Amino acid sequence: MTIYNLQHSLCEWSIELVEMASTACFVIVSKNDIPIYEAEVGSAPKKEDLAYQHQFILHAALDVVQDLAWTTNAMFLRSVDRFNDLVVSVYVTAGHTRFMLLHDSRSDDGIKTFFQEVHDLYIKIFLNPLYLPGSRITSSHFDTKVRALARKYL
Repeated sequence: MTIYNLQHSLCEWSIELVEMASTACFVIVSKNDIPIYEAEVGSAPKKEDLAYQHQFILHAALDVVQDLAWTTNAMFLRSVDRFNDLVVSVYVTAGHTRFMLLHDSRSDDGIKTFFQEVHDLYIKIFLNPLYLPGSRITSSHFDTKVRALARKYL
């Protein structure tokens, strides 16, 4: 998100483009409501207390997601919950794994594409014979790819 900052200095006006720090927290939750992957993917400075708040907001939205998932056949559930200026968007796989993104307002198209690309990565992890379904995803390759996708689409 960008804003324009106007500054006045001794009869000179200048317009400075200021890049706003964005908040984004991404979590993959198994069908048993266990977080199997977590990443703070926004450009905002990382603070431990905010990380806990983000986890709380995402876990609170799980009940809403559970209800919505059974009322629609769509995989991408746009905005399922809000907290102040933060929005929770969710993508539900056929196996009922939930990809949850806590973010400030962003483009729905970018979020949907991000979820679809991460779903492809998740399928590759899931099909790995050494991966136990429902266990934490600890692959550094997966983490690197998810963060690259977040920079690209979010």
